[in-house]
Amino acid sequence: MAGIFKAYDIRGIYGDTMHEEIMFNIGRAFVTLLKCKTVTVGRDMRPHSTPLFDAFAKGATMQGADVIDLGLATTPMAYFGCGSLGADGGVMITASHNPGEWNGIKMTRADAVPISGATGIMDIERICNDESFDPAAATPGTIRQHNIEAEYIAHIQPHADFKRPIRIAADMANSMGAVESHVLEGLMEIVPLFEELDGTFPNHEANPLKVETLESLQAKIREGGFDFGVAFDGDADRAGFVDEQGTVVPMDMITALIAQDMLAHEKGNIFYDLRSSWAVKEVIEENGGTPLMSRVGHAFIKQQMRDANASFAGELSGHYYFRDNYFTESSSLAVICVANIVSRSDKPLSELIKPIQRYFASGEINSEVADPHAVIATLRQDYADGKLIELDGVSLEFDDWWFNVRMSNTEPLIRLNLEAKTQAVMEAKRDEILAKIRA
Repeated sequence: MAGIFKAYDIRGIYGDTMHEEIMFNIGRAFVTLLKCKTVTVGRDMRPHSTPLFDAFAKGATMQGADVIDLGLATTPMAYFGCGSLGADGGVMITASHNPGEWNGIKMTRADAVPISGATGIMDIERICNDESFDPAAATPGTIRQHNIEAEYIAHIQPHADFKRPIRIAADMANSMGAVESHVLEGLMEIVPLFEELDGTFPNHEANPLKVETLESLQAKIREGGFDFGVAFDGDADRAGFVDEQGTVVPMDMITALIAQDMLAHEKGNIFYDLRSSWAVKEVIEENGGTPLMSRVGHAFIKQQMRDANASFAGELSGHYYFRDNYFTESSSLAVICVANIVSRSDKPLSELIKPIQRYFASGEINSEVADPHAVIATLRQDYADGKLIELDGVSLEFDDWWFNVRMSNTEPLIRLNLEAKTQAVMEAKRDEILAKIRA
């Protein structure tokens, strides 16, 4: 089982590191750890998600828990199902944007509170390895089906408040965006791309963070007549946007845009991850909100949102979190928020983004290094005259630029994000720091 227990989920290659026997044990360990009486379980469209569901349910019911089978569901639907049905724990069987041979499991406690490496995944690994399960229950639990989709749609749709008709193109990537987008039907005109569910991902990887996966969507938008385009990732907990001209909108710019709109209705706390542009913090402040920086990772940002009762948070990776969905992601609600904003303005999305896009960002650049700790220590020393932030890796801020370097959780990689007030400074500092990282 080496290597499948990650910082935020459990993930491996089906038939190799991820198979029914492991999933059966995870089901037993999950109930042993949480002492749960009820567990909601959703699953994506991968062909092996159903046998893995069967194995998890067998393990969970053996321990006495009742399984509520949500069937085919997006990750946001699964989180909503756990919270709204009052389950003691929730599970989503998916490998998100990973290729088709992968599968895995995302897990939450009651109220859709995420389970991360630090808050339970490593305990589940230990229970599986030691076979230290609680004894099997005298009376096994039951499995009952409950399709959560209609309730989720009824929960999200009331947030729509369009002042004119909206037309979008939506790239489903043959994955769960095709199900998540059911929320949008009847609210706006949707021109779908790759809407057939196919766990082999025949058209492109379901990862809108990779701009090359957005080319088909951009081409469709450039045919004209669209307000914007959206691309969903594999389990539909992330969304990438392109404007009416087919230009990719950076995901932190969408965070700022949605924050600006939400603060018009309610002042309060809004989180952004530390890789986000200076502009995000500035926009939140300019609109009377309290900007709060989070480290990268959904488990951290969700916990901080709960602690601060934040209404909204956004990550550079395209996760958009809403208090109204149990402090978890809802990609369809993010689409509705953008559509609300565009419908109320006489300006297109590109013009709405322009005043927010104030600085020049490098994007996230990965470098493979032999000793990530040593590289980060060197950078910290070489740029010691900057303002130091150690929320996640090392961030150093200067008057006209900043950078963050973090280590990957799973690989010998350094991730660099850098931003400056001019293109020239950004490029110069980017190249300077990459030279040190890769020396």
